[in-house]
Amino acid sequence: MTALELDVRPLRKPDKHPTIFRTYDALAVGESFVLVNNHDPKHLRDEFDSDLPGGYGWEYVERGPVWRIRISKLAATPLPRIVGDLHRGTQDPDAAGIEWKLEMRRRDLDSNVVRLAPDAGIGDHTGPDLDVLLVVLDGSGLLATERGDLTLEAGALVWLPRRSRRRFQAGPDGLRYLTVHGKRQALVLDAAPPKVTT
Repeated sequence: MTALELDVRPLRKPDKHPTIFRTYDALAVGESFVLVNNHDPKHLRDEFDSDLPGGYGWEYVERGPVWRIRISKLAATPLPRIVGDLHRGTQDPDAAGIEWKLEMRRRDLDSNVVRLAPDAGIGDHTGPDLDVLLVVLDGSGLLATERGDLTLEAGALVWLPRRSRRRFQAGPDGLRYLTVHGKRQALVLDAAPPKVTT
């Protein structure tokens, strides 16, 4: 059986990768297609490695000036995998910010490991329009709510309802926590309605 050939050379650049992934998604396990391109698609390979490690095949059939790569589907879905190690975070207790985040391009979840430096905080704010599960990994601190403070210690599982008011304050040893929530949609700005003049 001859593999399907997908020639992306005539496509606009923003359409190439989505078309390739749609073609890949439509394959059954064991099927393949031959990608035809005018260069070695290294960035595309990086995306496959990020989203589908171990679940796809990549074989160069022809290397330039026209490039042909056989891409095979080896698994029905992306494979489970280890994406981080909570014990290998930064060793600097005064470091702050996002220590780790979920990097897969095609996902339904967002997740981050956040570190607050000793006695540092995140000011009073309204959370996003989605529920967040927070797991305290180490350190201590306080979570201020509209009706009082909650003590945060390692092992605490904290539910942050959508749009809830909150403020975080790290203790003397800092605070490190994991957040998990649905993937945020890209911000779309709507044009303001036209002004009505009378």
